[in-house]
Amino acid sequence: MTKKEIVKQIADKANLTQLKTKEIVQWTFDAIVETLLDEGRIELRNFGVFEVKRRRPRKARNPRTGEKVDVEAKNVVTFKPGKEMEERVRRMTHVPEALDVGRADDEEEMEAEANGHDGPPVETMARTRTRARPGK
Repeated sequence: MTKKEIVKQIADKANLTQLKTKEIVQWTFDAIVETLLDEGRIELRNFGVFEVKRRRPRKARNPRTGEKVDVEAKNVVTFKPGKEMEERVRRMTHVPEALDVGRADDEEEMEAEANGHDGPPVETMARTRTRARPGK
């Protein structure tokens, strides 16, 4: 789902224009980001907690060349879902096909553990799960 689809869904429910709803949704996202920048943490009851954490510098390996590289320390945003979200997701009987990655996650986690780190930070996980294009 995209922000545009969220805006349409909320606009329809609230009987507001999509333009006004888009502005409100953007204000909400901006407030979350500003709170993270100012306070480093935001808790949204029944939804979850976003928190800024510092990743330590580490040694990694370039997957193409096998060359060892130094990865600098960096700030990342983590998300821990709230109890209500956890329970509702756990009770799901149908996982949308695009999200049903199954073994790929297990293999990534095992490879990350074998390489001595806990895997990619939250903000990069979605990008690392893309499929390789033929010829690349």
